[in-house]
Amino acid sequence: MSDQHPANDTIATQLAHRTIRAYTDEPVDEHTIATLLEVARQAPTSSFYQQRTIIRVKDLEVRQQIFEASGQPYVGGDRGELFVFVVDLYRNARIREEQDADVAVLETMPLFLQGVEDVLIAAQNVVVAAESLGLGTVYLGSIGGDPRKVIRALGLPKRTFPLVGLIIGHPDQQPQLKPRLPQSILTATDAYPEIDSYQQALAEYDQVVTTYYDLRDTSRRIDSFTHQIATKPGQGAAEKAPTLEVLHEQLLALR
Repeated sequence: MSDQHPANDTIATQLAHRTIRAYTDEPVDEHTIATLLEVARQAPTSSFYQQRTIIRVKDLEVRQQIFEASGQPYVGGDRGELFVFVVDLYRNARIREEQDADVAVLETMPLFLQGVEDVLIAAQNVVVAAESLGLGTVYLGSIGGDPRKVIRALGLPKRTFPLVGLIIGHPDQQPQLKPRLPQSILTATDAYPEIDSYQQALAEYDQVVTTYYDLRDTSRRIDSFTHQIATKPGQGAAEKAPTLEVLHEQLLALR
């Protein structure tokens, strides 16, 4: 596959994506915030249900609660704008109740997954728009480390779930481009790709990843991608959280 990509500003922005975890104290202006929220509002939505709500966190005490749930140091403080993207079936439940329609259908896994789709599509729309304006972004899947704390902090009603956080701000760092898996592993035509040995297929990529981490932080060595996959999953707080239990408490994904 050619390394040459179509000359387009949007594509160039997407190909240059880097996660930014350090921000200056320069605020994002309100006009930009309004534009980004409008970009989210216009994002595609499954079945036109629009099962998402975005909460902008400005109160530092509330942000402290989100920081504690996340455990990531860059979530605390007042640098960058913090947003929480919420899967929201509460609104449609209220609409149905007001029209004497059964709300039990909203308690199924398919309806919850439609809300997940709505949230992630909107969030990525915002990321692309923000980065096209020269801003930096970082997704916060880490808020899943303590979803109950986030629910309490944001006053979320039943039938909602805080899926992902997002910080947007003026970058105070210039990290390297992080290498992704090769296209031969990520894509296929008509059927799932057949790989005899991922260890062999990813040997070159493993070396690229190891070199990337060595250059990023010479004080500590990070192992290859395949070694990380063999050792890391299930270790993080968000990966050990009682997510399904909390979903059921919120009357989501019950069946």
